[in-house]
Amino acid sequence: MPFNSLSYFLFLPVVYLCWYLSGEWVRPWILLAASLVFYAALRVPYLVAALLLVSLTSFAFARALGQSVSPGRRKLLFCCGIATELAILAGLKYLPLLGGVLQLAKAFGQRSPGLTELTPLVSIGASYFTFQALSYLIDVYLELEEPEPHLGYYTLYLAFFPKLLQGPIERAADLIPQLKAHPPFSYDNLRFGLLLFCWGLFKKVVVADRLALFVDPVYSDPRSYTGLPLLVATYCYALQIYLDFSGYTDMSLGSARIFNIELTQNFNSPYLARSVAEFWRRWHISFSRWILDYVFRPLQMRWRDRKNAGTAAALLAAFLVSGLWHGAKWGFLIWGALHGLYLAASVYYKPYQKRLHKALGVEKSRLLHLWQVLVTFHLVSFAWIFFRAATLEDALYVVRHLASGPGGLWSGFLLAQGRFDPLVLVLCLGLLLWCKKSELQLSRMPTALRWAVYYALVLAIFLFQVPASTFIYFQF
Repeated sequence: MPFNSLSYFLFLPVVYLCWYLSGEWVRPWILLAASLVFYAALRVPYLVAALLLVSLTSFAFARALGQSVSPGRRKLLFCCGIATELAILAGLKYLPLLGGVLQLAKAFGQRSPGLTELTPLVSIGASYFTFQALSYLIDVYLELEEPEPHLGYYTLYLAFFPKLLQGPIERAADLIPQLKAHPPFSYDNLRFGLLLFCWGLFKKVVVADRLALFVDPVYSDPRSYTGLPLLVATYCYALQIYLDFSGYTDMSLGSARIFNIELTQNFNSPYLARSVAEFWRRWHISFSRWILDYVFRPLQMRWRDRKNAGTAAALLAAFLVSGLWHGAKWGFLIWGALHGLYLAASVYYKPYQKRLHKALGVEKSRLLHLWQVLVTFHLVSFAWIFFRAATLEDALYVVRHLASGPGGLWSGFLLAQGRFDPLVLVLCLGLLLWCKKSELQLSRMPTALRWAVYYALVLAIFLFQVPASTFIYFQF
């Protein structure tokens, strides 16, 4: 059930009441049962089966790794464990692509459906719990983590419902101890969790979904537009995906916090980054760290003799994996390749860039800072074109026609979108910036003023929400 649905608004308080009224030793099992019900509510039985299968197999392989002392046997167990989890994930995400290739090969020379016409299996959440299982197996193999002896706690680590569908991707060492702890009731955690949930809901239903009213018509039929509409839709999508995903993350963190559990903060103002490398330290942080620790660093170590070339190749390979993680689609692969190329190029030009800035005496220049932020934002926004477009052909059309003239942006288009109100959008974005600047001061406000802010936030959600849409990252 999506976080912005009525069913979740009813589900969360019921689970909280059951959790709050139960004994300390029962609480983890209430959360586990609630997590399985939450996932089953998607009405896709094979997803629950996949979750339980990943849980059982990774738990068993980790236990076997912990009990084995033979290096050869440990390596065999590790390889089998990794292959098993990857096979389950591939079965959910990539079998439709393989089926399409086989169809095309079989019907060569005849009219047959293209890959984009095939219906993929629903794999909501699978990438996240599988990546958690993989990180756990790797850490146990490298003896960075002791195998968890209790299957129930381990399954809850994978299935904990606030982060099940879109992350964050948690490490066992960070989450399992919190699941086993029994802290007393915390009013501050309850208040902060609910506030964070409402803040994320505001980002999603008021701002991100309002931006979607402009983005979706343009990107669903980009060949009807040229120039400025394509450019503005691309900028709007960059904001939409950030507010949509960070809004979900806030709702996830808020849902977990009311149970006294702190999840990883996944976003830190990524569009204020001064380089693509810094962007990835601020965007989808748990995923970035996963890719860094389990893909980039092993490849960098393997290719370290090649110096800069090895580092650049490892970065490119890591972001190709990132693209494939999002799905079997050319747009995702190109999106990952672009980020990999940005970072690979920086390996070579960064030292010279620093020397140039030092020689010119502009290292701490605000103008240089602003320029770097703008350049980074445009590089990232360009890559989003391939991420958002339905097909590679659509993405290439958008790229070719971005600078081809005004394109009639205001010729009745915005008015036709009904609830796309630019004034409301500007006010909401201004509120987001103000709240980001003032977030540390909210708790210090007088009680009456603080509660006025809370009520204003809830009122804004009811007054300015637009028709609900699914979260963008649900597809991954």
